[in-house]
Amino acid sequence: MNRPTKNALARRTLLAGIAAAAGTGTVWGTARTAAAADGRGGPLGQGAVDAEVGRLEEGLIRLRRDLHRHPELPGEERRTAGVVARELRAAGLSVTTGVGGHGVVGVLRGARTGRTVAYRADMDAVPPKDIVGGGPAAAHLCGHDLHTTVALGVAKVLARLRRHLSGTVVFLFQPAEESLSGARAMIEAGALELELELELERSRVEEIHALHCGPFPVGRFAVTPGYGMPGQDKAEVTLQGPDAPEAARRLAAEIGKLATVTPPQTPADIERMVTDAQIPDGPLARFVALRASAREANVSVSYRCWPEERYTEVRENIRRLAGSHPGAEVRFPAEPFPALLCPEPDARALARHLRRRLGHDSVTTLHAAFPPFSGEDYALYLDRVPGTYTFLGIRTPGTPVTAGYPHFPDFAPDERAIGIGVRAMAGWLAERAR
Repeated sequence: MNRPTKNALARRTLLAGIAAAAGTGTVWGTARTAAAADGRGGPLGQGAVDAEVGRLEEGLIRLRRDLHRHPELPGEERRTAGVVARELRAAGLSVTTGVGGHGVVGVLRGARTGRTVAYRADMDAVPPKDIVGGGPAAAHLCGHDLHTTVALGVAKVLARLRRHLSGTVVFLFQPAEESLSGARAMIEAGALELELELELERSRVEEIHALHCGPFPVGRFAVTPGYGMPGQDKAEVTLQGPDAPEAARRLAAEIGKLATVTPPQTPADIERMVTDAQIPDGPLARFVALRASAREANVSVSYRCWPEERYTEVRENIRRLAGSHPGAEVRFPAEPFPALLCPEPDARALARHLRRRLGHDSVTTLHAAFPPFSGEDYALYLDRVPGTYTFLGIRTPGTPVTAGYPHFPDFAPDERAIGIGVRAMAGWLAERAR
């Protein structure tokens, strides 16, 4: 595939940073020498992972609390990126900063040959306008502080066990997820296509994985085989004539009837939605979540659909409804923002791994795009390489569902989820890299 010149330049810049770090002799030299001398060590096992997590867990909780106290808006993650780079370098990874904005890439190479896999964590906080009910300032109410901490924990654990690690693990710490712009920026900067030209070896990311906080009991993971998160589409309709404002209000009401689900209004509604998402062929297996509002002669429409093919249907219906108003002008973006779709085999393989390593009751399966009123630019990674996107249960038993549901002002993840997430993903990435 032909690549734009600026992307090739960005990849060369990223590669140069990695090669320069390796050239210092402080990134891999000591560990790789020790590994070569101890080449008879066995594959990395869950027991070794759990032992390292136990040693690191208290420090990771302190780190998460520090990140939580310093939330940064999408695209403004300077301090967070600095903390991430510092922690990765201290663990012995090669680090490149400024990737697609404030993105950070850390590369960990095992002592044994294997595959190249990636892990992504988002770093930004929720803007005030996106907090349910509004808020005075940016706040970590989507769990990105916890996502970042889990990824740093995985990097630290695997670095300590490098002599048993096969392949290469690439850690992507992404800015600007809340604005759906950070993933594209990192991809365009070459984060997935970087080539590791060290010791005459070349490698590209073959698959990618991620966790996201979800309203499930702490210790529970929700896998998403064949599902994920919906994309997003928008429309603007401009009406003509002296009665255009009144016509716009009528049209907004007509378009609003295209919705098949409505936003939850109460905690009981949210609980029901979480339950519905776990029902095969349930009420959320297909949906249109839509909001239409009128302002003077204009109607603004924003909607999310599942499956993704329904965007064509909704666009046709909006054009049809607008067509009953002479002179109406309908505008759509070039294409909807894509849905996050998890490959079914990968998600089911992860479920088997988690049940085997962490217990049969550690996994539930989602049979719907969940939650139906959110988007995720992680979709752009999965459009390019296979992988998984899994919800990490962070709800403390006995707390309201809103304490575990992102963007609510009382969102309060159970910090025990940090160690659980690190255990799960360190073992999973080691297996996938092997």
